[in-house]
Amino acid sequence: MFGNWLKTSILMAAIIALFGVIGGVLGGGSGMLLALLFGGAMNVWAYWNSADMVLRMYNAREVDESSAPHFYSTIRDLAQRANLPMPRVYLIDEAQPNAFATGRNPEHAATAATTGILQMLSERELRGVMAHELAHVRHRDILISTISATMAGAISALANFAVFFGGRGEDGRPANPIAGILVALLAPLAAMLIQMAISRSREFEADRGGAEISGDPRALADALAKIERFAQGLPLSAAEAHPETAQMMIINPLSGGGLSGLFSTHPATGERIARLMAMTPAR
Repeated sequence: MFGNWLKTSILMAAIIALFGVIGGVLGGGSGMLLALLFGGAMNVWAYWNSADMVLRMYNAREVDESSAPHFYSTIRDLAQRANLPMPRVYLIDEAQPNAFATGRNPEHAATAATTGILQMLSERELRGVMAHELAHVRHRDILISTISATMAGAISALANFAVFFGGRGEDGRPANPIAGILVALLAPLAAMLIQMAISRSREFEADRGGAEISGDPRALADALAKIERFAQGLPLSAAEAHPETAQMMIINPLSGGGLSGLFSTHPATGERIARLMAMTPAR
């Protein structure tokens, strides 16, 4: 638990520093100070509100035992096995098979899955996937992924502002346009690298924890293979519009190509499957 709080603190500090760099390009020393204050305020706001914002991005609808009885009872059973409070449960009306968890702590957690994953996976495989998401909740790293997704989006928006509208230095002269362009290109990349540094190890740990919660490592391995096979051919519109949220998903939801494939926030699915299969008891 302490390790994840340390990671969260490092993440927040690094992102505030990025805000400061962009602010310095836009307005010199005073611009840097304003950007640092803005970044700090954004971190506070993200801590309390980013989970609901991400769920709205995906047009997720909350369900209960009457509207989605089988899915809801699956989450409830897994939460009990993991000794966790019952999270809020959401469905996303998208064909791509995928899922994520969000929230600032286990007491304010939410799990979300696409309708596509419910249709595509067997009951065992679905339990494996949702156990993986509850492992994220139990490890208390859902705050890290939610804040990093929100702040990376804010950095990209601020960097675009820098290149389109420029800024002024301390002497009142227009800022260097080349510097603005470099910030617009490099700041989102830096935010992505911060996400990568934290996200990949989290996925391995959530796979291991999910296998322990469900008691069926092979089911999660089979689910990952199936999701990987179908996800790339079925676009997820919200993820394409907000690529900074891709690292929250159990499998990278982006269509691939360019930097999204080169700088993936997810480890190779084959390696994840191999580690899970190594946990499977010999028959």
